[in-house]
Amino acid sequence: MITVVGIGADGWDGLVPASRRAVETTDVVVGSARQLALVPDTGAERVPLPSPLLPNLPGLLDSLAGRAVCVLASGDPMFHGIGGTLVRLLGAGEVRVLPHVSSVSLACARLGWPVENVEVVNLVGRPPAALRAALQPRRRILVLGGSAEVVTGMLDPAGYGPSRVTVLSDLGAPTESTGVESGLQVIAVDCVAAPDAQPLARVPGLPDDAFEHDGQLTKREVRAASLSRLAPLPGDLLWDVGAGAGSIAIEWMRTHPACRAVAVESHPDRAARVRRNADTLGVPALRVAEGRAPAALDGLPVPDAVFVGGGLTAPGQVEACWAALRPGGRLVANAVTLESEAVVAGWYGRLGGELVRLAVQRAAPVGGFTGWRPAMPVTIWSVRKENT
Repeated sequence: MITVVGIGADGWDGLVPASRRAVETTDVVVGSARQLALVPDTGAERVPLPSPLLPNLPGLLDSLAGRAVCVLASGDPMFHGIGGTLVRLLGAGEVRVLPHVSSVSLACARLGWPVENVEVVNLVGRPPAALRAALQPRRRILVLGGSAEVVTGMLDPAGYGPSRVTVLSDLGAPTESTGVESGLQVIAVDCVAAPDAQPLARVPGLPDDAFEHDGQLTKREVRAASLSRLAPLPGDLLWDVGAGAGSIAIEWMRTHPACRAVAVESHPDRAARVRRNADTLGVPALRVAEGRAPAALDGLPVPDAVFVGGGLTAPGQVEACWAALRPGGRLVANAVTLESEAVVAGWYGRLGGELVRLAVQRAAPVGGFTGWRPAMPVTIWSVRKENT
């Protein structure tokens, strides 16, 4: 059994009796140099956490097997902390967690913000662009692991320059301060959109001009209909095959921070464009696999959903996507040409599902009047893979 003790910037004085006893009675205390300096010498062996942590942690745990081990963590170990990592490695039954007050709770207490109304963005080891998806009018955000310079630098280009940014440092410690940066800080953002900003909702169907593209883009109305059939759920993984501008994968990931996606694109310039769009729209974790499907699909993680927006007529493409799909997963394919419609019709005959044809018309000038200009109709085939 490993005990994980959360400790704050107030150190030993801030620990409850149960947490103190865990440190005082253990054989080994594990933690960062800063954390180890916060607890008194009890005679236990002191072991620093390895760096890099994740590759070396299993070996460290093996070397300490059979001994009473106490691992120190900052604040609440189960909130972006080592507690969750240890549970994944050892199982919940082998880890006892004694949490401290998290930096998020302390920040909200200082600001007077109800915790349930605050969104937390963790930038530790993540690109700053991850903040963009959280920016919404009147939202309150706490940023972990960032600097005021980085955070404010993201706001103006996204249309949130007027937002109020507050730096809270050393929360809970005698050196606690507001407006002074230190190594232990939380950045609070009270979002205010600029007057000319055009806020982007997380509901699928962003305006087409939100994406940089060369025409290879699933258009807004079709994109919303396709994503409704892909049915993104938190933690699900999507393959966006023939990604074009990456709009399907990007909007999939914007629905929930836990949604993951791989955009498969054979054209290098379009693959680069997908990466830029992902950064601009706040999902820099989107993985881009460059190559032509179905060969480029080999080795990718098993998907919960697959969208085929291009290359339907490529030999073996639909077969590979269907074979890779997890039981219970969803496959959606969009066809525009007669040839791709024939492929979709064939698969519909074999697997069933649903066929829908969308015909979108947009108002446009006709001389001095206004008329309807039709876009090319799109056939959407959607099917769920039964659990077997």
